[in-house]
Amino acid sequence: MAYVTGLTKSGESWTPEFVESLDQASCIGCGRCYNVCTRDVFAPEEIEVDEDDEGDYDDDVRMVMALANVDNCIGCGACAKSCSKNCFTSATMEA
Repeated sequence: MAYVTGLTKSGESWTPEFVESLDQASCIGCGRCYNVCTRDVFAPEEIEVDEDDEGDYDDDVRMVMALANVDNCIGCGACAKSCSKNCFTSATMEA
């Protein structure tokens, strides 16, 4: 199988890993991924909180990140590297 690849400045081959999904149950809504992404892939989203959910929530909703423009992803991996909760699933793409 051939994958989409690129070259680094030094000429080394590099295989990008594109965002496939984001686990909103694990997301704490810190916004780090949103801040490091230059391609507008993410957007904040409010989700309802069930009474059975862990944690002490004052409101009926909590803020998490959502995939807004996943086709804009360039596979740099900055979002996954910045995430302290490992919310992202990424994969290579066939050429």
